[in-house]
Amino acid sequence: MKRNRTGLAAALFCFASLMFTPVTTIAGGELLPVPRIPYAPRHYVCYRTADRLTIDGRLDEVSWRKATPSELFVDIEGNLKPLPRLDTRVWMLWDSTYFYVGAELVEPDVWAALTQRDAVIYHDDDFEVFIDPDGDTHEYYELELNALNTVWDLLLLKPYRDGGPVVNAWDIQGLKSATLVKGTLNHPGDADSGWSVEIAIPWTVLAECAHRSSPPHEGDQWRVNFSRVEWRTKIKEGRYAKLLDSLSGKSLPEDNWVWSPQGLIAMHYPEMWGIVQFASAEVGSASVQFVADPAEPARWGLRRLYYAETDYHTLHGSYTSDWSELKPEVDVPGFNWPPELQATADLFQISTTSSDGKTTLFITQDGCLRQHSK
Repeated sequence: MKRNRTGLAAALFCFASLMFTPVTTIAGGELLPVPRIPYAPRHYVCYRTADRLTIDGRLDEVSWRKATPSELFVDIEGNLKPLPRLDTRVWMLWDSTYFYVGAELVEPDVWAALTQRDAVIYHDDDFEVFIDPDGDTHEYYELELNALNTVWDLLLLKPYRDGGPVVNAWDIQGLKSATLVKGTLNHPGDADSGWSVEIAIPWTVLAECAHRSSPPHEGDQWRVNFSRVEWRTKIKEGRYAKLLDSLSGKSLPEDNWVWSPQGLIAMHYPEMWGIVQFASAEVGSASVQFVADPAEPARWGLRRLYYAETDYHTLHGSYTSDWSELKPEVDVPGFNWPPELQATADLFQISTTSSDGKTTLFITQDGCLRQHSK
């Protein structure tokens, strides 16, 4: 039986039931895993399309040919692990109606099994899109699809580490997606060259949780990342089968390859995602430079303090207002540092204001990083 699909209103009702729980919960009392690489998110300037795009997976329109490809994907842990054995790149474009994503995945054996929408698509080889419009790490979007173009779309009101919840019943209304296999799908024994993905996500849907202009304005920056899940397989009885661990009998862990590395095996750390800057110029007509946000070092400084406060609570059962326990960075250029710290046993807020008084950043125990600008 087809389940009822809900939109933002139902999602926010679900969120409201949890929003008054102040303490971050970590399963089993374990310390919060944190990124183990330097903070250096990749960035991309996204131009407007110069022509109308047909979503067929081919990426053959003039605009796609003029767009700049991303860097090759790396392992999700970054330079802590070897480079992926297969290449993956993405391209991005936009117009007044859609945010467009194109991807090319090199693959000698293209296969997919899942055909039901909202199945757990990463059980197949897949391609994934993550979007956090305002960069606060809450209310963000995830989209996964396999080579059959079977879609799983989710709305996450908070990351898993902060208690979720995930709204599986939510759909991207008006989504357009297509895949193109360069070879033969599910045909073991021959050599494929890969598959491509083409996606159009309506701004009207992204506006639901953007809390900012959607479509974006010139120079706006959104947090975005892409992931590719790749399983190791063999041919068994004429079909692709995942390789098994000889001791446990379970499938070997999948490879996770991403555009902007996370520094740990977890995509749901939106603070580590890449930064996409939108340009109003048509693709190929101008060269727009990426402009680093001067508040980004302060955001990362606050995030590191959130990690420290969360671990302190796990170890001691309460938060701390003692800076010596949190060990903040010595200095963050352009912002008053160390920031202001307020904490009770079950709540905390850490805030800082820019030297010119125009921007205030603050983070709380739920992990949401907010910004007020004058």
